[in-house]
Amino acid sequence: MAREVDRYTYRVTWSDEDSEYVGLCAELPSLSWLEQSPEKALMGIRKLAKETVADLRRSKEAVPEPISMRSYSGKFMVRVPPEVHRMLALKAAESGVSINRLVSSKLS
Repeated sequence: MAREVDRYTYRVTWSDEDSEYVGLCAELPSLSWLEQSPEKALMGIRKLAKETVADLRRSKEAVPEPISMRSYSGKFMVRVPPEVHRMLALKAAESGVSINRLVSSKLS
């Protein structure tokens, strides 16, 4: 259990609204932890994530898989208006690349 939680994706950012640092966990987006220092915010959100996963297990609910452990195909579909599709096709043709390569370069 602790090992899984150690592989979760954590982030600490400043909250102007709260005038404190907020710790967040991408796999458990409903959780947050406020503290006066970024180090304490990270420790707090990690502890809260561990407790939350333990609660989920006790109640036999699904425990989120760490993003770092998930497999990705490298493919996803995005719907765009026909005008945008046409513009991308034109830019790709002018650049001598496929639409996929053009969009991939824009996203990275």
